Amino acid sequence: MATAPVRRPALLGGGFSTDDDGLLDDWVLARARTPRPKVCFVPTASGDAPAYAEQFRAAFQVRTDCEPSVLPLFQREFDDDALRAFLLSQDVVYVGGGSTANLLAVWRTHGVDQLLREAYDRGTLLCGISAGANCWAEGSHTDSFGPLTYLPDGLGLLPGSVCPHYDSEPGRRPSYRAAVASGQLPPGWAVDDGVGALFSDGVLVDAVTRTRDARLYRVEPDALGGAAERALPCRPLGQG
Repeated sequence: MATAPVRRPALLGGGFSTDDDGLLDDWVLARARTPRPKVCFVPTASGDAPAYAEQFRAAFQVRTDCEPSVLPLFQREFDDDALRAFLLSQDVVYVGGGSTANLLAVWRTHGVDQLLREAYDRGTLLCGISAGANCWAEGSHTDSFGPLTYLPDGLGLLPGSVCPHYDSEPGRRPSYRAAVASGQLPPGWAVDDGVGALFSDGVLVDAVTRTRDARLYRVEPDALGGAAERALPCRPLGQG
C-alpha cells in the first residue's frame, strides 16, 4: 500500500531576502522531497515587486541544488489548467513577505489557495517569511492594516496562529500575547528573526536558528487572563 505524502509547512525568520549566509535557504532545500527540488517563489504579498523577484533569482539561479522559478499573479501568465499544473509540479513553494491580508485576497481571487491545499496534500513543502509564514496558519499577527493587529484568517494548514518578527519589531511581543490572551487569536507560534520551524501534519518536528539568541516560542493563554510564552530548543545551523 502506498504511503500518504507527509504534509509540511515551514515558518522562516529569514532567508535570501534578509540574510547573506544562505543557511535557512539551505535548510529548506534539504527538507524537500527530491535532491534537486523545483522551488517556486511567490511574491504576491509584495504586489509582485520586481526587485523582490530579482533578489530571489539572484540568490537561487546560481545554486546547483534546485530549479528556481517565480510565479507572478498581478500580471498572470498561466490559464487555470496551466497554473494548476505548474504549482503541482513544484517541490517547494516559497512565499515572500508583505501584506498577509492582500496576499490571501489575491490568492482566493485566482484560486491559488485551493491549489496550494492540493499541493500540500501531495507533499509539496510550503514555506515563507513574514506574510509568507503567516498565511499557512488559522490566524496571524500582522501589520497589513497599518498598526499591529490580529488577523483571524489564513489557509488553516497549520493549526493555531503565527507571529513573525517577534524579537525585531517593537510592539510585536505584547500585541501578539494580548491577542492570544483575549482569544482574538488561537494559541500559536512566535518566530524570532533567524529561526526556521518545520511542521509535519501540524506537529513541530524541527526548529533551527542561524543566530545564537533567536528562538521559537509557543504562546498560549495562561490561567490568569494573560498569555504565557515558552521558548523551544532550536538546533544551531552552520556549526561543523
